[in-house]
Amino acid sequence: MSLSKQTVSIGLVNPKNPVNVASILRAAGCYGVSSVFYTGYRYRIAKNFNADTKAFHKKIPTIGVDDLKEVVPENASVVAIELVEGALPLPEFKHPENAMYIFGPEDGSLDKNVLEWCDHVVYIPTYSCMNLAATANVVLYDRLAKSEYISGNSLIRESRDNNNQSKL
Repeated sequence: MSLSKQTVSIGLVNPKNPVNVASILRAAGCYGVSSVFYTGYRYRIAKNFNADTKAFHKKIPTIGVDDLKEVVPENASVVAIELVEGALPLPEFKHPENAMYIFGPEDGSLDKNVLEWCDHVVYIPTYSCMNLAATANVVLYDRLAKSEYISGNSLIRESRDNNNQSKL
């Protein structure tokens, strides 16, 4: 799977922490996510206090919706990320080219009715649950690591911060 052929969206179920959502937006910008959808009222109230230092919220549509199922992109496979018995471990998962990843709230889990309409349910094998932003970062990195991606000095120069001009 080539990164240029991918379509990736993220769905967040009632996130509460604007810092976590800002971190997800930063990851979304780094890994080529095209849109972020969220449900619930908590982030809508807190989003003015965000910490999106790269301002990806201005580049990636971040849209509040009532129901994530209604905004699944055309032909997308829906992948729930949840610590639930019977889920597939992330290292064994083959990411679809067109995917929408669904993440639960920081202080809860995805409801069974959400899990039922997802095409895949995947978990990250850890010794404890991770926070929302860390989970999204790991999933998006895993997707990248399992894809055909461009590497080399030109990508490093394009990706790094202006303060970093180091060379080996």
